[in-house]
Amino acid sequence: MLNELEKVNILNILGKRFNSNMDRHPKLKWMNVEKQLIAQPEKLRILHEMEQTGGEPDIVVISEKSKQLVFYDCSSESPKLRRSLCYDHDALESRKDYPPENNVIDMLRAIGAKLITEEEYRALQNVFFFDLKTSSWVLTPPDIRINGGAIFCDRRYGRVFTYHNGAQSYYASRGFRCKLVI
Repeated sequence: MLNELEKVNILNILGKRFNSNMDRHPKLKWMNVEKQLIAQPEKLRILHEMEQTGGEPDIVVISEKSKQLVFYDCSSESPKLRRSLCYDHDALESRKDYPPENNVIDMLRAIGAKLITEEEYRALQNVFFFDLKTSSWVLTPPDIRINGGAIFCDRRYGRVFTYHNGAQSYYASRGFRCKLVI
C-alpha cells in the first residue's frame, strides 16, 4: 500500500495530466475520478507503479458507449523502464545466450495492470500519436504464442503497423504499454 505522501503525489500527477489532456476524456471531471481512486487504494497503487515505470497513465475514452474508466499508458514512447524484455517467462527461459532481466508478463503481474491489445493500441493511436521511435509488445493471441511468436506495434510513416517476432526476442527500443480499468 502507498503511504500518505505517495498517495498525494500520485493524485497530483494524475490530476495535472488529466486536466492538461482533456481531449482524451472530454466529458469527465477530475473530481469524480479522484473520488473513485481514493476509494480504491489498490487501483491507486497500480497507477503509482505504472507511473514509476514511465507509463504516464491517463484516462482515455476510446468508446463513448463504454461506462468504464480506463487508464492507459500515454507516454510518447514505450516506457523506458519497461524495455529490453522478452514476452513471457517461457520465452525468457528459452534464451540460451544473453537473457534479459525480466519479461513483459511477469512485470505486468508485479505492476498489477493488464497488457493492451492490438485493437486498443490502434484505437489509442486515433486519439494521440505515440511510439514514433519505439515499439510496444501487445497481447498476443494464443495461436501465435503457442507457435513461439509474439506481436508488437508501432507508428511509422503515418500508419500503425503490427509485426511479429519470436517471443524470446528483446530490443532496447521495444517495451510494453498497459491499462487499468477502475
